[in-house]
Amino acid sequence: MSGCLEYVECPRCECIDTVAEKRNLIASVAAGILFFAGWWIIIDAAATVPSNDDFKHAYHTCGVLSTVAFFMINAISNAQVRGDTMGTGCMGQTGARVWLFIGFFLAFGALIAACWILFGPYVVHKCCDDHLWPGIAVFLQNTFIFFGGIVFKFGRTEELWE
Repeated sequence: MSGCLEYVECPRCECIDTVAEKRNLIASVAAGILFFAGWWIIIDAAATVPSNDDFKHAYHTCGVLSTVAFFMINAISNAQVRGDTMGTGCMGQTGARVWLFIGFFLAFGALIAACWILFGPYVVHKCCDDHLWPGIAVFLQNTFIFFGGIVFKFGRTEELWE
């Protein structure tokens, strides 16, 4: 029974080869769309609920931290983290790993803070009876920026750079 599908071959589609060649382009565009969508959502929430009582302006801090983390995570290459680069840079491989750790720490911290903002003031305490959208928008913004950073970091290949 184990050999019943041994000689079955699936036809290979030529479109897969073209997608593999454009992997960096697709990952960059997808990450850019996620990043843009995150900021667009929070701009929409700030425009629809301009009152500081319903949507505190301090809640924008999570999005700013997510954006800083996005740039920190993607500022160094995977080769620098592995130690495969020719130049050691300022602090070498250890510095690159610490920088990446701090970037992921900020990204996860901002995402956790966005969850707290959604569930703390807006779901549990119901600070705004008719406005739940700002809490959802803060959470979606940070989620989209976080996944945009992940797609941009790990969706691209560095083989084309060499």
